Amino acid sequence: MRDRLHTSTLISPAGESRRARHEREAAARRLREQADTARRDEQRRVRDAQRAEERARLYLPRAGEPGPAALRQPRRLRIPQHQDTSATLGGAYPFLSEAGLGPRGVFVGTDLYSGSSFTFDPWDLYARGIISAPNMVIAGIVGSGKSSLAKSLYTRSIPFGRRVYVVGDTKGEHSAVAELVGGKAIMLGHGLAARLNPLDAGYRPSALSDAEWGAQVTTRRRDLIGALTETMLNRPLTPVEHTAIDIALRSVVATTSVPILPQVVDRILEPDQSSDTRLAEDGRLAGHALRRLVHGDLAGVFDGPSTVEFDPTLPMLSLDLSRVTENSALISVLMTCASAWMESALLDPAGGQRWVIYDEAWRLMSYPSLLRRMDAHWRLARALGIANMLIFHKLSDLDTVGDSGSAMRALASSLLANAETRVIYRQESDQITGTGAMLGLSGTERKLIPGLGTGQGLWRIKERSFLVQGQLHPDELQAFQTDTRLLAPGSTREH
Repeated sequence: MRDRLHTSTLISPAGESRRARHEREAAARRLREQADTARRDEQRRVRDAQRAEERARLYLPRAGEPGPAALRQPRRLRIPQHQDTSATLGGAYPFLSEAGLGPRGVFVGTDLYSGSSFTFDPWDLYARGIISAPNMVIAGIVGSGKSSLAKSLYTRSIPFGRRVYVVGDTKGEHSAVAELVGGKAIMLGHGLAARLNPLDAGYRPSALSDAEWGAQVTTRRRDLIGALTETMLNRPLTPVEHTAIDIALRSVVATTSVPILPQVVDRILEPDQSSDTRLAEDGRLAGHALRRLVHGDLAGVFDGPSTVEFDPTLPMLSLDLSRVTENSALISVLMTCASAWMESALLDPAGGQRWVIYDEAWRLMSYPSLLRRMDAHWRLARALGIANMLIFHKLSDLDTVGDSGSAMRALASSLLANAETRVIYRQESDQITGTGAMLGLSGTERKLIPGLGTGQGLWRIKERSFLVQGQLHPDELQAFQTDTRLLAPGSTREH
């Protein structure tokens, strides 16, 4: 029990002196002070007892249990700043890098952000639902490495069963590659032994019946003669010109199993006697336009039976047009004939998966007939099992195709829209704004493009971006070299 405290009151007697009164008051103060001290001591003792009782309970304090095994600290965690190489930080924080496209496909090079291998295969990506069209576009200035990328992609695909068609090699740089992989390069031009008959029946798919094959050959011949005439006239055909060409073609086919272009030209200019007398006048301009391919300045390539054969079973086939680069009209005609020549193989559903390469695309897209054929092949890529590859120097080349708002400009733009894989190599600074607007590049991606090194490309696959350094084997580097005339004999350019 707590002790009881007692206080006393001193009553001053009558007649008390001053000194006695002071002594009595001092004694009373001492008694009060002692009582206050005793009260404070009692309160302190009670408080200490309560604290001891609380400390004896089994629970963690608010700030956590002290010591090295506490796992909590009462203060905020602070880590000192640390600097290291990007390689070390890339290993410490791998979740900051893009996961990539997976291991399936042909090896391209190194992903410069993650350091992992970068592989690509348009057919595999389409099968996995990553892209909806296998076509691709490659753009880059001269010497940036775009040609090496194209060659490495299609040559590394050949062991996987893919075949390669180069529709028109205007620089002749794919011919050596075709020979190295066991394919064939067909060189066409003035003074060469090779002849290409644009009216050949061509490769026949095994699945077609005789009636279907005959109808397909007739349609292809009619379309090809019309496209050649439009190219030479630089305008669309009139209805009467269509009729004159069709009647002349049917008349020649009825008399020979393998028609050639000179026979059709002669029949247009001199119809048989059973035809309408006005037919010669109706087809006069078309006949004289085609005559340039037979007897004029463009003779020597299409004026006889074919001396070369299109073999779709070869791993690679390239049409080398490097001997006629000075004649734009002849290039357009050759490209028109070549695309029609290969078309029968492309339309074969059993033909397998094939790359179709359009190098120096700015040349090809200047001609309406070629552009229409390219657009048809791109739209049918999934059904035909082909992957079209369009190679530019710069994407602004599309703005030179036709007039603004014209059908040709719309067709050229649709080629880019139907290609979900876009690879951009180094571009000049004045091209960045236009390229970024056409592809929807972010500000960071636009800043990367002018500083890309040789062989480095920005890959845009739908909405995903990759910065890839292409890698070549020394033998590939030697075979793919396109600037050997600028180098000392026996040397190669660093890649």
